[in-house]
Amino acid sequence: MPYRQAPPARSAPIPGKAQGTGPGGRPRWNDARHYAALDLGTNNCRLLIARPQGEGFAVVDAFSRIVRLGEGLAATGRLSDAAIERTLSALKVCADKLKRRNVLLSRSVATEACRRATNGEAFIARAYEETGIHLDIISAEEEARLAVLGCHVLIEPGDDPALIFDIGGGSTELVLVDTRPTIPTVLDWHSAPWGVVSLTEHVGHQGGRTERLDAYAQMRAIVAESFAGFAARLPQGIERPRLLGTSGTVTTLASVHLGLSHYDRAQVDGLIVPAASMRRISQDLSAMDLTERATLPCIGTERADLVVAGCAILETIMDLWPAERLGVADRGIREGILRRLMGKERL
Repeated sequence: MPYRQAPPARSAPIPGKAQGTGPGGRPRWNDARHYAALDLGTNNCRLLIARPQGEGFAVVDAFSRIVRLGEGLAATGRLSDAAIERTLSALKVCADKLKRRNVLLSRSVATEACRRATNGEAFIARAYEETGIHLDIISAEEEARLAVLGCHVLIEPGDDPALIFDIGGGSTELVLVDTRPTIPTVLDWHSAPWGVVSLTEHVGHQGGRTERLDAYAQMRAIVAESFAGFAARLPQGIERPRLLGTSGTVTTLASVHLGLSHYDRAQVDGLIVPAASMRRISQDLSAMDLTERATLPCIGTERADLVVAGCAILETIMDLWPAERLGVADRGIREGILRRLMGKERL
């Protein structure tokens, strides 16, 4: 898929100019050529800086912050002033990291919130003016393909089609892939306008236990309706459906499944979890009030109000693709961007 590359970061090395070397004439760590990928979603701002290593890459620096750029978007159609300020603050941290690293080439993308907001383009212009970061507003299809490119190596082996999904803040992408080629082939894809922020703001989930459960059921029904067309196109009779999720929802629930006291990417990324366990956790969380959810490790106050919507989306995905096990990926769009920039893979 064609895409427009952002200009290299201002700290990119001058081609042909000799860089510092360490013992034996090898490039020093700080002088190695680095690549950067920034993903600005409806809920999170995430940066990854890496250097090529073998068939993949080694992470040099990373940054992640919940900015809730799309907060209030469903009601107003605009990015709020407060959300813009939070996001610009995070982007300034990213810009500082790009300056301090020897970045050869970078790409920064924005997704659903900026696609939908009437002031999305104005925000992009202001972000460039204040931080020097050029954000591309990418299509839902490219978002889906980048997520697949970034995480497909974690799909369990098999010959039948596999389903990869990405639950975002403002949308959810579903991608059916043929994994028999070295690089998976996209067979079909779908983007639904419901993510953890948009669905939470549309339905809400406060009140007593009965009201919370009713709200959860409503969320599930809304998501199921938005998936209906894609569900009707899915192949039937798959002997062993394979399912891989990349999002804060699945990594958070996987952490709860493991009983972690704090998030540990090394234990979560690549984990295979029984689907029944993810359903049980989802249903338990949907019945809790906000205070109860906030006390759980790996959820806390930042995710307590949004995790229920993620659970509703996840359960609905497991309904339409009834795999016995769920693969969990703490990788996606940023890794997909990096692989493209380094010429590792294209999809």
